Amino acid sequence: MTMMQACADLELRAEVESFLFEEAELLDSWRLDEWADLFTEDAINHVPALDDPSRDPAQSVFLVADDLTRIRSRVRQLTGDSAWAENPRSQTRRFITNVRVTAAEGETITATANFLVHRCRMERISTFAGQYRYKLVRHNGSFKIAERKVLLAQDTLRSQGTMSIIV
Repeated sequence: MTMMQACADLELRAEVESFLFEEAELLDSWRLDEWADLFTEDAINHVPALDDPSRDPAQSVFLVADDLTRIRSRVRQLTGDSAWAENPRSQTRRFITNVRVTAAEGETITATANFLVHRCRMERISTFAGQYRYKLVRHNGSFKIAERKVLLAQDTLRSQGTMSIIV
């Protein structure tokens, strides 16, 4: 690898990292409409079942398997007055680490990042850990999310209660 390629790789990783940090901030500050705007029109956001994350969302049950219409519907539900599971709203903090660009072909970038989501609601603290897998496309000097897969590093959600937050 040449010095020029190494610098380009570092620059791309820094761009992706900055984008993922911004996404985390939008979620933590409950700017969910802005978060939904990060997705492409044909995007998919999915959280596979805990027992086998390699399953196909079209062929098995997922905790979340949303297209953009469903993402926007969830945002309306969570920000509306009837979202009992988030009234009062959870306080969350996302910690994004180990950001890696795994491929870059043209305008499409695939990346991974580890996460820890700390959630506090009604005196109950929950922690979600795992890995994000992204397919990003360049858009107006930044990125849009074409695919977002959330792999939870847990064998149960029982101790966390509901997963009403967008992980």
